[in-house]
Amino acid sequence: MNTTTTPYPDPEAPVPVPVPLTEREREVLRHIAAGRTYAQTARRMGLSRHTVDAYLRRIRAKSDVTSTAELMRLAIALGL
Repeated sequence: MNTTTTPYPDPEAPVPVPVPLTEREREVLRHIAAGRTYAQTARRMGLSRHTVDAYLRRIRAKSDVTSTAELMRLAIALGL
C-alpha cells in the first residue's frame, strides 16, 4: 500500500460553499481564474499588485481556502 501524501488537493473533496464576496473581490477572482497574474489583474483594474493580493487574502479568509486550486474551484462554484 502506498502511503505517501500528495501536495495536491483531493479532487473528491467537496467544492467550497460559495461565500458572499464584494463585487471587487469577484472581479479580482474572475481575473485570476482566467489565468492572469497579479500584475496583469492590477493593471486591468487600475490597482496595485498589493491591493490585488489584499483582495485575494480576504477571499481566502472568507472562504477558508488555502490553495490556488481551491481558489479556482471557488471561482467555478461562483460561476466566474
